[in-house]
Amino acid sequence: VQLVESGGGLVQAGGSLTLSCTASGRTFSRYVAGWFRQAPGKEREFVASINYSGGDTAYTEPVKGRFAVSRDNAKNTIYLQMNNLKPEDTADYYCAASSVLYITTKHSAYDFWGRGTRVTVSS
Repeated sequence: VQLVESGGGLVQAGGSLTLSCTASGRTFSRYVAGWFRQAPGKEREFVASINYSGGDTAYTEPVKGRFAVSRDNAKNTIYLQMNNLKPEDTADYYCAASSVLYITTKHSAYDFWGRGTRVTVSS
C-alpha cells in the first residue's frame, strides 16, 4: 500500500484544517488506518485510528473533541478533520495502514506509512 498525505499548512490558533490520505496499490478497506504526528525534537505519537468500516475510532486524549477521523473506502481515502487547533498541534502528520483486526494505537502495528504533511499552528 502506498499512502500520500495532503492538506497540511499554516493556520492560526483556533483555526481548522482537514488532512487527507489517499492509498493505492491494495484494497485499502482491508486495513485499519491511523494518524500519527511528530513534533520537532519529539518522538512520533499516536493521534487517531479508524477501523475498516469507519464504525470504530480512537483518539489520543489531547485531541478528543477537536479532531475527527473518517474514511471513504470508495475513494481509498482517510481524513483527519482538525478543529480548534492549538500551537502544540504543530507537527508533521503521518497516515498509516495496519493489517491488524482492530484499531490500534501502537506505532509498531502499522505496516505502511506515508511521508507526512506538515501542520503549523501559529499563536
